[in-house]
Amino acid sequence: MKKCVAFFKKETVLCVALLLALVSSCIVPPDREYVGYVDFRTLSILFGLMAVMAGLQKIGLFRFIAQGMLRKVTRIRQLILILVLLCFFSSMLITNDVALITFVPFTFTVLHMLSPGQAQRLIIPVVVMQTIAANLGSMLTPIGNPQNLYLYGRAGLKVGEFILLMLPFSALSLVLLILWGLVQGRLAAKNSGGETGPTVHFTEAVNLKGQETHLAAYLILFLICLLTVARILPYGIMLLLVAVGILALDRQVFARVDYALLLTFVGFFVFIGNMGRVEAFRRFLEGVIQGNEVLTAVVSSQIISNVPAALLLSGFSDNFQALIVGTNLGGLGTLIASMASLISFKYMGKENKNLRGKYLMVFTIANVLFLAALLGLNLAVG
Repeated sequence: MKKCVAFFKKETVLCVALLLALVSSCIVPPDREYVGYVDFRTLSILFGLMAVMAGLQKIGLFRFIAQGMLRKVTRIRQLILILVLLCFFSSMLITNDVALITFVPFTFTVLHMLSPGQAQRLIIPVVVMQTIAANLGSMLTPIGNPQNLYLYGRAGLKVGEFILLMLPFSALSLVLLILWGLVQGRLAAKNSGGETGPTVHFTEAVNLKGQETHLAAYLILFLICLLTVARILPYGIMLLLVAVGILALDRQVFARVDYALLLTFVGFFVFIGNMGRVEAFRRFLEGVIQGNEVLTAVVSSQIISNVPAALLLSGFSDNFQALIVGTNLGGLGTLIASMASLISFKYMGKENKNLRGKYLMVFTIANVLFLAALLGLNLAVG
């Protein structure tokens, strides 16, 4: 029983998705149409990207890049901006989840190189902004997060069209993050009696020497994934090449793939497909969403998170561009609005469980402010 409870707490969204699929299958018994529910292209690309990113993360590429950027840092504001913007820009290619898994623990290591007072003052605001930065940076590209990959496929957009759609929101996000970083850096410098901070030295620096072959192979596999995203390469060929490549390079990487996320997608595909065949439910939800896609996506994301919201709402509205905007902005707000945000919260609890309450308060306030600014921009450009 305890194991079941622990699994539910760890994979709540997956359990809910499978439960909804099961209940809906009682309303619409399984038949041949079930196969058509599942978007195998999205699942294949998502698997490929997760596997390749896991391989690159395992050999230490992202930490290697971060350490190289931080070696000549001499000012607190430089340190803050680099740590935050690393999450913002890297999430565009390696996804918001991987960015936070990689750089939040790395941030704890870096901040502990400062004085105890500086580290204590910076740890919460920096990790909060890293989380926001990862969620906002990831919205610019189709591969930045799972809901983008799915909605991009449904919308039939070109990569350039997707980027142009989200560019105004990403640009404003970058400006806000830089302004926040400069203000926070000034406050930190004032509290420490000056602007200058220590040069960052790593006692256990990541070294890619001896990993060149693996690095080149993973980057080639990543390029193959991108070609599939751009609809140049069929997803079946990509899936085969990635599977064979990972098997040859390091089969342990397969264990690092988030299979729970893939199963969550399948569960929601079945639920949406079934409920779309229930006329009364379909008409009701279409009536609620019609003309209110962005706001509906933002609100529903606060309750069920933005990935399930994207999967659910896409079954009842064909305004995919509005859903892309809404589910990306909806990643801001509550702690569960983007499941990636839970990663930082868990790491903060491991670092110091006494900081969780204050972290949640700062996180919520910051998210609401950023969400308000981006919703204001959506009203202006919409």
